[in-house]
Amino acid sequence: MRRIVISVAATTTSVSLVGCGALNPTGSSGDAHPTKGNGIVVGLLLPESSNPQYENFHYPVIKAKVESLTDGQGRVAYANAEADAAKQARQLQQMINEQVDVILLDPVDAHTIADGVTTAKQAGIAVIAYDRLAEGPIDAFITFDNELVGEVQGRSLLQALGEDADVSDEIVMMNGSPTDPNARQFKTGALVALDGRVTIAKSFDTKDWKPQTAETNMTQAINEIGKNNIKAVYAANDGLAEGVIKALKAAGVTDLPPITGQDAELSAVRRIVGGEQYMSVYKPYPQEAEHAAEMAVAQAQGRDIQFDALTPDRVDSPTRKGIPAYLVPVVALTKDNIKSTVIEDGMYEPSDICTPQLAADCTATGLEK
Repeated sequence: MRRIVISVAATTTSVSLVGCGALNPTGSSGDAHPTKGNGIVVGLLLPESSNPQYENFHYPVIKAKVESLTDGQGRVAYANAEADAAKQARQLQQMINEQVDVILLDPVDAHTIADGVTTAKQAGIAVIAYDRLAEGPIDAFITFDNELVGEVQGRSLLQALGEDADVSDEIVMMNGSPTDPNARQFKTGALVALDGRVTIAKSFDTKDWKPQTAETNMTQAINEIGKNNIKAVYAANDGLAEGVIKALKAAGVTDLPPITGQDAELSAVRRIVGGEQYMSVYKPYPQEAEHAAEMAVAQAQGRDIQFDALTPDRVDSPTRKGIPAYLVPVVALTKDNIKSTVIEDGMYEPSDICTPQLAADCTATGLEK
C-alpha cells in the first residue's frame, strides 16, 4: 500500500501539470528548447564487474541510448569501481574535474560516496542514482522495486516448499552486502514473506556480494544445522546462489533444496533449467538502462517537464526525502517462463542456455536450440 500511495500521488502531480497547459510528457513541444545541445557527456559510474550484467548489459545499453537520443553527438564517460569505494570516490571526482554534464551513479558504498555527491552538486552537476540509492543531494533515482524483489523471492521459496511448508522448516538466508542499501531492502521484503512461515536458522550478510564468501558461510550453516535439515536457501542474487550450491555439493548434498537468486545471469538460467536453482528474479535491465539514459539526457539538456514525466515515483534516503524516482517492475523467473522473459526480451538465445550437458533438460523445458 505504501508504494501504491506514493506512486499515485506522484502520478496525480504529473497529470495536473499536463492539465494546466504544461508540455506533454514526451517533451516534444516547447520542452524541445534545451539549455544544452546534443553534445553532452553523461558520466556513468558502476560499482563492480563480478556481476556480468554491468559490463554486458547496463553500460552498452546506456551508451547506445545516449547516442540515439543525441543524434550520435552525446557520449558516455564510463568507469567501473571494481567493488572499491575509495576508487569510486576518485572516479567521481575525476568526472567532476572533467565537468561532465550529468552523472549516473551506482554506488559501491551508499554512505561514503555522499561527500562526492555533494561536491558534484556544488559544481552544478546533477547526480542520478542508478540501481542503488546513494546518500547526499541526489537529484533522482532509478531502480527496481527492491522490497518487492525480496518479497517475490520469499514467496517463491514458500511456493517451492509447497503445501507441506511448516514453521518448523529451517532455512538459511544469504543476504547481500551490508554496504549496499538494496541488499537491506531485499532482506526486508523477503522477511515480509517468510516471517512466521518458516524458521530462519542462520542469516548472513555477504561482504561485497562475493560468491566465495557465500560458499564459506553456507559451509558454516551446513555444519551447524546439518545438511539434511536445511529445507531451503534464500540467496539474494545469483552469484550468492552459486556459492551456496558449491557448498551444498561439497557437503555431499545431491538433492538440492529450493534456492533463490536474482539478476537472471546466464549461469543461473542454466542452473534453473538443470534443476539446481529454483528461481531467479528477472529484472529487465534494458528497460532500466534505457530509462536511465532518458533521465540523464533530459536532465543534462534542461528538459524539466520531460524529466518530471520520467520520474513519477518518490523515495527517501537517509539524507533526503521525496527523491524523484522511477521503479521498474520485476518478474519471478522459473523454468516455466524462461522463453517469455529473457529469451523474448533478447537477453539470451536458446543456444546460449542449452549446453550439451543440458540438452535433455532443455527439451523438457521447451528450449531446444
